[in-house]
Amino acid sequence: MTVRAGVTRAELVTELAAVVGAPHEARFIVDEALGLGLALGHPGPTRVLDAPAVRAARAMAQRRAAGEPLQYVFGHWPFRTLDLVVDRRVLIPRPETEQVVETALAEGRRLHAETGSPLVAVDAGTGSGAIALSLAAELGPAVVSEVWATDTSAAALTVASENARRARSGAPAEWPVLELARGSWLAPLPARLRRRVALVVANPPYVSAIEWEGLDDEVRCEPRQALVAGPSSDGTPGLADVEAVLVEARAWLARPGAAVVELAPHQAEAARRRATQLGYGPVDVHPDLARRARTLVARL
Repeated sequence: MTVRAGVTRAELVTELAAVVGAPHEARFIVDEALGLGLALGHPGPTRVLDAPAVRAARAMAQRRAAGEPLQYVFGHWPFRTLDLVVDRRVLIPRPETEQVVETALAEGRRLHAETGSPLVAVDAGTGSGAIALSLAAELGPAVVSEVWATDTSAAALTVASENARRARSGAPAEWPVLELARGSWLAPLPARLRRRVALVVANPPYVSAIEWEGLDDEVRCEPRQALVAGPSSDGTPGLADVEAVLVEARAWLARPGAAVVELAPHQAEAARRRATQLGYGPVDVHPDLARRARTLVARL
């Protein structure tokens, strides 16, 4: 791509919009290369940009044009109050999961008010650490004393550890105890926490193998193991890991306690039935911002 040197922001946005096919993404890319946040404003339309920033923006645009998700191109992405490191080792945090966290925060506050004691919370299958760190940052040590983040992927836990370091660097001195543990769902928790965990939160894989084949290439850039699950015990496609979290959580949850689990809208009724069969109650399903069933809340 040969373009004259010394371009302005407006000219570079126009150039890169033709490369990535989306003017808003071109603006994001240019501002990322310039190190600009929304609150910092933009350089004037006639200001010539530094050559290193122009080269960086063009390189990012080429990666995006090749089909790489914008979040991976940038290497970080906002999630609620956090700015998370995000790359091919972990699932990209999505707005739907932000709503799952909102529901989990409400459950945490309810349980704290009911018990009068700081809680133990678990993010089962943490990935980037988005859920665990949001619980720690937004509930604080007065509500949650320990937050555990588990994952079978050592690479994902490395990302979560870096995000924890970044989150703590700008946080108040007082934070809940945060523990990362490698293993499947709740299996790596220490025995002392059995029946002492008040809140289990999870965004497990819930895409069926057939659905995976039909996903956009951009989504298929993400770790398959973080997206795809088998059928549940009743044959519901993609629901096996949601069911596994509910089954394991029963052995760890205190009374009162709650499991908050993200799922696909078409799985909601099957998940509600299974949770009820397992002895949870009441069991509710909350909608996301698009009014689609998204978050299962199963209480004990």
